[in-house]
Amino acid sequence: MSQTTPRIGLPLLQPAQAQKHVTHNTALQQLDAVVQLSLNGFSETVPPADPEAGDCHGLGAGATGAWAGHDGAVALWDGTGWLFLPPREGWRAWGQAEGELRLWQDEAWRAEPLQPQGAQRMGINTGADDVNRLAVASEASLLTHAGAGHQLKINKAGATDTAALLFQSNWTGHAEMGLAGENGWSLKVSPDGGSWTTALQVDPATGLASGAAVQQGAGDVTPGRLMRADYGYGPGNLLGSVGQSDGQPTGAVIERGSTANGQYVRFADGTQICTHQVTAGSITSYGTGTWGDPYRSPSVNWTYPAAFASGSQPTLIASACLSAATPTGGGRRALLVAPSSDIYPTIAYSIIVHRQGTDTNPDSPVLHLTAFGLWV
Repeated sequence: MSQTTPRIGLPLLQPAQAQKHVTHNTALQQLDAVVQLSLNGFSETVPPADPEAGDCHGLGAGATGAWAGHDGAVALWDGTGWLFLPPREGWRAWGQAEGELRLWQDEAWRAEPLQPQGAQRMGINTGADDVNRLAVASEASLLTHAGAGHQLKINKAGATDTAALLFQSNWTGHAEMGLAGENGWSLKVSPDGGSWTTALQVDPATGLASGAAVQQGAGDVTPGRLMRADYGYGPGNLLGSVGQSDGQPTGAVIERGSTANGQYVRFADGTQICTHQVTAGSITSYGTGTWGDPYRSPSVNWTYPAAFASGSQPTLIASACLSAATPTGGGRRALLVAPSSDIYPTIAYSIIVHRQGTDTNPDSPVLHLTAFGLWV
């Protein structure tokens, strides 16, 4: 018959044994030590000078004094001496000095895993439940790399489900970001946890942003809203094709162009300016040089390089000068332009240069033409 139990090694009473109470009391002492095992420390090597009955110590390598030769054992002070118990594989003990639960495995006290794989819930410093199966109460949480990087993944079953981060204050939600009921990323805010506003949303197909935090139209100047790129102006769209829709600009700020009939500038507010230089022909083509019949050039018709708004009449300003660098004769400087009264959205008719005086020099003056109006 064995003298000890197979698992803990408790001493067994033997047939016809004298002083059975000694064996029985020794077994109780060992049970008292290993049941709900709590150790003063896991790797102690020096026996305390004044131990108290019931003190248990986990012995480390190189134990000295009364513990010598018992490395790795559990040392129990029974009030009169040390009782040594060799731990078995799988024993668990609480370390009072270390403040943690450890597992005896492979001849050493090892930190017990927080959670066995496949467990249904885990609460770290707080309680977990069937909804919040992982719960952590801490001043901070760290997720770091194991290799080159680290990804935090939040997955959902279908497009109409939610995969998001919810930010709460006193257990009331005030901000949420992620995939909330759709596959487009959004940022939502709430003053009370009941009514929510989508501040920002990004279309998953185009990557374009929308939401209450983004301009709702070209004329939206609400303070605090983000300016849409197509509603603002910068180096990329300050110059280009201007446009309007219901009085609101839809294109660039300034548009500039030129044709054989001159140059034009259009502004986003609807203003258009056209300019042109053209030789009018000989100043003595018509007239006799008298007051009633002055010398004058042939008439010039000007088709604008860009049409003005239909039904409008632009303002025409015209001047003339001689092309010679140093004209001779004071009378040759006295040139007058008679702007046409026939001014239309696309053309101005019969612009004529007049000369005051009797100078018969057949100069060909240069007309400088400017037209102001609206393109829309």
